[in-house]
Amino acid sequence: MKVLSVGEMVIDFLPGDSEGVYIRKAGGAPANVAIALARQCCEAGFCGMMGNDDFGRFLLKTLTDNGVTPLVTELTDIATTTMAFVTLHGKGERSFTFARKPGADMFLNKEHLNHKWFDEAGIIHAGSCSLSKGDAKEATSYALEEGHRQGKLISFDVNYRDLLWDCDRVAASRAVEAVLPNVDFLKLSEEEVGMFCSEETLPKFMRDNHISVAVETLGANGARCFWNGGIYEVPGLKKTRVDTTGAGDAFWGGFIAALVKAGVNSTADINKEVLLNALRRGNISGWLCVQKKGAVEALPTAAEVQRYMEEFYQ
Repeated sequence: MKVLSVGEMVIDFLPGDSEGVYIRKAGGAPANVAIALARQCCEAGFCGMMGNDDFGRFLLKTLTDNGVTPLVTELTDIATTTMAFVTLHGKGERSFTFARKPGADMFLNKEHLNHKWFDEAGIIHAGSCSLSKGDAKEATSYALEEGHRQGKLISFDVNYRDLLWDCDRVAASRAVEAVLPNVDFLKLSEEEVGMFCSEETLPKFMRDNHISVAVETLGANGARCFWNGGIYEVPGLKKTRVDTTGAGDAFWGGFIAALVKAGVNSTADINKEVLLNALRRGNISGWLCVQKKGAVEALPTAAEVQRYMEEFYQ
């Protein structure tokens, strides 16, 4: 089954070996998920715009070098590259500084989805990062709504930083809430659950929005999955350090890859064993990314994940 990820592509500047020194790596949640899927032997496509500059060329090459099919290969002067400068603090906490052209409609346009990849994809993935405003919001909303109408499985990743864009959390939350009725698989962290409901009311929130599966990532404490009135958990793995850039994307890439490998074509194909296996693959994928200190180069391969699946879960 083909998986199409829709959204932004980012340059992450991760901390280097000394203060003020950064290592340039490609990032951005939707693109990272596409790469994570490709590295785990899934057919993955990515729809997003990249600027006609050194960064845009670097991003496009990163996608293709990792086996992802970009729907947009023509670099454009309209798109601007988001740059995220990641700083690590004393206890391992991270802070982010974003640099982009103010007011730019950056990531994609609706017409880019008129592509055979969109027609052939069985799963469409997007995230709250692409619901900020302008053309990106329109295109992402269209991808989720049209994909849902066509009976495709819809995956969506909430990111609390995206819900604070332009210091307007209310508008951003409403933009996310508007697409949730189209979503089958929802990924959130503990903090993000609290932005919409609570642990106790999450099952009702899912029913109200027709969400089949909600996955809550718990960092060093593993992950839990809400499905069909039940809660299924996997514990954190040994030697887990502080979270790092790309770990959540690695987790979700592993989770979706497990669904693809299990032959899940609709929500009717979901069962407890499929979900537990997906949680385990996601957990290991995120853990491996953390061990390698994050970003695209740290997204694990299928062989790496399988090795640790046998070590931790057999």
